[in-house]
Amino acid sequence: QVQLVESGGGLVQTGDSLRLSCAASGRTFSSYAMAWFRQAPGKEREFVAVSRWSGGMTAYADSVKGRFTISRDNAKNTVYLQMNSLKPEDTAVYYCAADPVYRGTYPNEYGYWGQGTQVTVSS
Repeated sequence: QVQLVESGGGLVQTGDSLRLSCAASGRTFSSYAMAWFRQAPGKEREFVAVSRWSGGMTAYADSVKGRFTISRDNAKNTVYLQMNSLKPEDTAVYYCAADPVYRGTYPNEYGYWGQGTQVTVSS
């Protein structure tokens, strides 16, 4: 059983930075792919970033590339999403996801999810 808990969301202004955290249970964290997704009201859940393993292989959605950075601290079973130069279109509930097998960008393939944390970016 794996549990994920996101934190760090909040209300910020355009251009501000925010760092999200996702704390995970389990001692096999380092072997899991860890990903961030987001979902705005009325929209589909959208891939943001993925860390495919502890060696640092990462991938990003085009919409956030160059602004967001995913990282992980395996000793703390925590994955982070550093968000810089935030825009109003980044407003969404951000979800952490993990899976021991799937390492891609399709949300329905991830087996474990957190409850989400709200990020709101004002103009």
